[in-house]
Amino acid sequence: MRIIVFAPHNDDEVLGVGGTIAKYSASGHEVFICEVTKGDSDEMVNMIRSEALNAHKILGVKETIFLDFPVVQLRETPLKDINFELLKVVEHIKPNIAFIPHKGDMHIDHAVVSNSAMVALRPINSVNVNAIYAYETLSETEWNIPTVDNAFIPNVWSNITGFIDKKKQAMNCYKSQIKEPPHPRSNEIIEALAKLRGSTIGVAYAESFMLVRETL
Repeated sequence: MRIIVFAPHNDDEVLGVGGTIAKYSASGHEVFICEVTKGDSDEMVNMIRSEALNAHKILGVKETIFLDFPVVQLRETPLKDINFELLKVVEHIKPNIAFIPHKGDMHIDHAVVSNSAMVALRPINSVNVNAIYAYETLSETEWNIPTVDNAFIPNVWSNITGFIDKKKQAMNCYKSQIKEPPHPRSNEIIEALAKLRGSTIGVAYAESFMLVRETL
């Protein structure tokens, strides 16, 4: 299978899908990461993209695609431009499964990418995705105003018991992003959430998702 993960910012893919990415890769599937925004300066862009490639190597990612949209400015960017670039990625990869950020996350970039990804993943022309899942991103999903529209309600779980160490190793590559606990973007809290999600399905560690669409 071919799997695409859309990440509004570098490190979102590890926080939300890192263990599942490693699991897919270990099973011989091809995983592609699309990083939608870039940093504020050339120095930051080069540093964080190097961190991303190191993290993706640990997870077994086949290809990383970097787009050049401005961070924290997606709401001011014409949607047609974002939709067009994400559609190009989908048409290039022809994924069977897609992971997108949760539309209710606090960061507006997450909502924009979620909506544009759904436009790109419409079941028309050559696009034929079997399943779309929304992932949770620590420090974004849980920090927004708690309303019905914003709630992350998981209904799909991925057992990552054998891959939690790879997820944490990948996160360690993001030296510019990782924090010390109790900040949620830390390996201690990443592991704690994975334990909580795992307890729901009776395993040691898991990642959880919201099913957006699935074709049986």
